[in-house]
Amino acid sequence: MAERAGGALSLFVTGTDTGVGKTLVSTALLHALARRHARVVGMKPVAAGTERINGTDANEDVLALRAASTCAVPPELDNPVLLPDPVSPHIAAARAGRRIDISHLVACHRALAKRADAVVVEGAGGFLVPLSSTETGADLAQALGLPVVLVVGLRLGCLNHALLTAEAIRARGLVLAGWVANHVDPAMLAQQDNIAFLRQKLQAPLLASIPHQAAPDPRAVAFNLPLEWQ
Repeated sequence: MAERAGGALSLFVTGTDTGVGKTLVSTALLHALARRHARVVGMKPVAAGTERINGTDANEDVLALRAASTCAVPPELDNPVLLPDPVSPHIAAARAGRRIDISHLVACHRALAKRADAVVVEGAGGFLVPLSSTETGADLAQALGLPVVLVVGLRLGCLNHALLTAEAIRARGLVLAGWVANHVDPAMLAQQDNIAFLRQKLQAPLLASIPHQAAPDPRAVAFNLPLEWQ
């Protein structure tokens, strides 16, 4: 069941690891939801790693989410924490002299939910990525209390990563609303066998299976969205 925070449908996207396609899935979800909802917006609560674009420090994931959104919002809401170094958030925050305050991130999400019909929140890294010496991305997901979409990067080791992540999600009392199979390694053997195993074991709907592409197009991703998201 999708969370209706402030009247908006809200989802939290996490992954089995970093680099498995969370941004691709998050932007694709925004495009899919925009076919049913007028105002959709992406949120990246914590982004680590910037580059200089048009004289401004920017994060490519944040820019992609903004490009896929249908309404513009203040940057302090859709990306409350922007850190310069492309390392784990807890290290990036320490190097920048910043503290990641989960309660502030939750408040920003609530403000977004009042401005939009649907909000897609993209987590940083994997589900248990450290945000500080004491808190992780799982603590953020738990504080938000949103249904979780798990992105599984199909490569060797993904079965273990997917099952462990699903177990961690449910241990936090969260709903695993669905998962996406992203074919990140075209050379992986027995890909369909891996998908079949996960369909049986994850006990959550397969929302999409994304083929490997040199230049993935989020608009082309075909989702099997639950009725309550439409």
